[in-house]
Amino acid sequence: MDQDGRVSGRRIVAREITDAFRPRREMPAVVPLRQAIMTGIGPLLLALIVGVGFIAAFVIALHDPKPDDVPVAVVRGDQPAEALLAAVRGQGRQLEAIAFDDAAAADRALRRQDVYAVLATSTTGAGLTLTTASAAGPAATAVITGFVTVAARRAGTPLAVVDAVPVDPDDPRGVVPFYLALGLVIGGYFGGISLSLALGTVPRNLPRAALRIGGLALHAVLLSLGGTLIVGPGADIWHQNLAGLFGAGALLAFTAALFASAVQAWLARVGTTLIILVVVVLGNPGSGGIYPAEFLPGFFRGIHDWDLPGLGSDLVRSVVYFPAGTAGWPAGKLAIWCVGSVVLLLGAMLVLGRPVRSPGGWRRAH
Repeated sequence: MDQDGRVSGRRIVAREITDAFRPRREMPAVVPLRQAIMTGIGPLLLALIVGVGFIAAFVIALHDPKPDDVPVAVVRGDQPAEALLAAVRGQGRQLEAIAFDDAAAADRALRRQDVYAVLATSTTGAGLTLTTASAAGPAATAVITGFVTVAARRAGTPLAVVDAVPVDPDDPRGVVPFYLALGLVIGGYFGGISLSLALGTVPRNLPRAALRIGGLALHAVLLSLGGTLIVGPGADIWHQNLAGLFGAGALLAFTAALFASAVQAWLARVGTTLIILVVVVLGNPGSGGIYPAEFLPGFFRGIHDWDLPGLGSDLVRSVVYFPAGTAGWPAGKLAIWCVGSVVLLLGAMLVLGRPVRSPGGWRRAH
């Protein structure tokens, strides 16, 4: 690029930045008032749907979170442990015993976050040991510990509680994984929407699509770097596995940005509403926030396994607290979101981005 081209490029960037901060008046009245009102009804209706949906989703999902079938591991044939969990189950559906063939299998399930605790006869033969992983969900392990402790006291059985994977003492309620994931998702999809508003929702050819995807990737990397620095040296909460956390955050933010771009490529402004409905209105309460999926009503419990905030929270917890292999499942689901979003974006480019012939000459289809 020559010197004039570089100067022109800088001027365009400066003008775009300046215009972004410049207030704009309404256009002079060129259409009747009635038509202007009718034009504004559509956006307001979409905003109404989003607002009412947001209230309904959060109130229904989180107004009274109750544990239901919170999984606790037990080894088959360990009669004292099985009997105690059976007694707890007889009082309600709060806990569910998951049987494993041996202690090693039960421990692996705890490390994979398939269960929140393991109840077993103590190696000394005196009483029971409840091994928890509070990093997987402090609310869940607190409920398990409470019910098992009461049942053991009633049965006159000594009980020792050991937290094998403790939550960080600087985050005792386990809120940081959720809020970090939420920030990455919001920042990601806002980046995708902003780029679509600036460039147009549909890339016109493959090089432009690749450039757009590359820009979203760079945005995701920088966003994840900022989040990692905040929860690491900034707020001094986590000190372990920060490189893995950075990679996980970049994947999450990139997924959200790609999804936003793909939806807007097909649905334009209506796509923005759909993005908010899927990611925020349903995704946030579906993630559970500080509550595990077992505390949510049935519909939202199912959402948790695939919504972006829920997957992001699971991925962050896995990377920070648990062995490397446990992050594979949430990361794989995010990869599916990425691939699907790229396919949708490229499909929009092929269908809507090609020029069509009009009476006045060539123009873009969208």
